[in-house]
Amino acid sequence: MPELPEVEVVRRGLERWVSGRVVTEVDVLHPRAVRRHSAGGPDFGARLRGHRIGLAQRRGKYLWLPLADASYSVLAHLGMSGQLLVQPQDAPDEKHLRIRVAFDDDQGTELRFVDQRTFGGLSLHENTADGLPDVIAHIARDPLDPAFDDAAFHEALRRKRTTIKRALLDQSLISGVGNIYADEALWRSKLHYERPTGTFTRPRSAELLGHVRDVMNAALAVGGTSFDSLYVNVNGESGYFERSLDAYGREDEPCRRCATPMRRRPWMNRSSYFCPRCQRPPRP
Repeated sequence: MPELPEVEVVRRGLERWVSGRVVTEVDVLHPRAVRRHSAGGPDFGARLRGHRIGLAQRRGKYLWLPLADASYSVLAHLGMSGQLLVQPQDAPDEKHLRIRVAFDDDQGTELRFVDQRTFGGLSLHENTADGLPDVIAHIARDPLDPAFDDAAFHEALRRKRTTIKRALLDQSLISGVGNIYADEALWRSKLHYERPTGTFTRPRSAELLGHVRDVMNAALAVGGTSFDSLYVNVNGESGYFERSLDAYGREDEPCRRCATPMRRRPWMNRSSYFCPRCQRPPRP
């Protein structure tokens, strides 16, 4: 699943090319693409038609399009391979095109949801008083949100009584961080992924948050991270922050600080990449 920088790149594209436009037609071409909308494809399309798209929004990894004149929003689940593309109306259909949304203006473009693996999809959800789709109301603010509370994060981290990488991936504690950027921030902080959260001092938490923000801002500056053609922005362009990764995917390559070969360890059906010298494991 894309992490905060990748989703923010898509959000910015939607804000530029889709926000403010009025929907005239919705074609659901695969039922799995709206499986989270329990009323089905025809209802999904009927409830979108005639509505104006508001400013694209994001919290952590979650992206949605509020409807300016309704009490609900379109929540996008990108999954492993979902893409929201703005394409010319006469462009050939993508092989894995799942949903097409047309607008009432003369811009000549439409919004397409393309998903090779059909793990993602679009769905409609009522908004909370804070303007979030109700199904993601439990998601914490992300570290790039101006309202993110660093002190509250530290206190919650201490209370969790878990390990630091598990905490960073807990979207109810801090949103937007996934496996890639967790490994990158931990490498920059010289922290092992199994470090107990109960050992964190306030300065150590602040230092870690600083590195989380730095690595995400660096990724945003170059369009996010792509390891294959499945992550693209709304114009079909891949990000290229993978060229600057210090930890993730660098097994057996020299650590950029101390030249020790980087290691990879299986972790929660994923992998953790770390330097065995710079990021020493906690004592038993």
